[in-house]
Amino acid sequence: MLTLTACVSPQAPSLIIAGAYFPAWLLCAALGVIVAIVFRLALLKLKLADLLPYPLFLCLSVGVLAAMLIWLIWFGR
Repeated sequence: MLTLTACVSPQAPSLIIAGAYFPAWLLCAALGVIVAIVFRLALLKLKLADLLPYPLFLCLSVGVLAAMLIWLIWFGR
């Protein structure tokens, strides 16, 4: 029993979903991917995707920025 006490840290940000611990960083990463997809669709809708250089890196950076901002706002201390 003493060896299992380190498996769950009270300071580790996690959410309880359906009775299981779900890491919060995974939720922030999934939301970042969704933001990147919406950003890409907005670029296509506004016909700006062809004008901007390196659209993959642009969408990736927007997704990472969104994931980090979500993490900072939701779990920042």
